Amino acid sequence: MNQRYKITIEYDGTNFFGFQRQPHLRTVEGVLHSVVNKLSKTSEDIIVYGSGRTDAGVHAHGQVVHFDLPNFIPAENLRLALNSMFPLDMAVKKVELVSNDFHARFSTKGKKYRYIVSTSSFVDPFKRNYTGHYKYPVDIKKIRNAIPYLIGKHDFTSLVASGSQAKSNVRTIYSITVKNKDKENELIFDFYGSGFLYKQIRIMVALLLEIGNGKRDADSVPQLLAVKDRRLARRTAPASGLYLEEVIY
Repeated sequence: MNQRYKITIEYDGTNFFGFQRQPHLRTVEGVLHSVVNKLSKTSEDIIVYGSGRTDAGVHAHGQVVHFDLPNFIPAENLRLALNSMFPLDMAVKKVELVSNDFHARFSTKGKKYRYIVSTSSFVDPFKRNYTGHYKYPVDIKKIRNAIPYLIGKHDFTSLVASGSQAKSNVRTIYSITVKNKDKENELIFDFYGSGFLYKQIRIMVALLLEIGNGKRDADSVPQLLAVKDRRLARRTAPASGLYLEEVIY
């Protein structure tokens, strides 16, 4: 009987074309599939299942995948073996033995994401791959006034990008926080929800930054959600500032 493994990985998304395997492109899932199959030393094709997709340029501190191996390998030995074969922009943080009813995607209870915004006057060349950038003045109090309108169960059709394959745009957001790191000229947003739609967090960040800058009013958010029209949200924050922090099971 095959052994199922739950793997928590981290990666720098800068040089990946997202998580999902794509022909002739370097993706996180593609690298995982190649390494795991090389490690398994079997003719059987080992399929890697992820908790969800991240887009090109998006990073992860806590992405979760699972796969089944026909030959048992102790968890720590597998972690060491995978890390020895991974490229330098990927690493395994943890390996767990799980039962065969565990599924990296379908067993999830929630996800936590972080978005980091550089607020310096110009794009910092050393941060450009790891933060978004917003050079305009921001009042963090205005952002915090808008956040409660996004908390709870809503239809987020106005805040999902075209190309989404979700059957429903209803999601539940449990918490959103924002803090200001003045010394580093950064705003840090943390999102925790049941799940998120295609580019939803990046659209929400762009929306909250516009509110912080006074281009929108905080109390306009309920109307924006009610009209279910993506065109009214307008902007999407860059992928470079987004991190998948944790998948909750």
